[in-house]
Amino acid sequence: MNSLSGRTGFRILAYTSIALAAIGVVLPLLPTTPFVLLAAWSASKGSPAFAAWLENHETFGPAIDNWRRKRAIPVKGKWLACLMLCVSWSVLFFTGAAPVVLVVTGLMFSGLACYLLTRASC
Repeated sequence: MNSLSGRTGFRILAYTSIALAAIGVVLPLLPTTPFVLLAAWSASKGSPAFAAWLENHETFGPAIDNWRRKRAIPVKGKWLACLMLCVSWSVLFFTGAAPVVLVVTGLMFSGLACYLLTRASC
């Protein structure tokens, strides 16, 4: 992959992630913080101007700064993310997903929840 197409991919990921984060600001069931952090990371790889805008944004900037300085995630973000992991797994369960899908996603979701809950809070 050449550097131009790589930067384009990171830009697309950054813009998509920040769009999901913005939706999460108004929808209580969609976590904002993980999408903001993903947008900041991908923007730093693909669009320095967008990365600077995110870092200076009054809503998203503090979450990025807390993560970069202290590896801290807001308590509300942690619990909302864990709730959504449970909801997502439950949807798989009640729609009759294959047992292997339930086991694999359950293990991945459990690992992600443990990671989130063991990070510092802000």
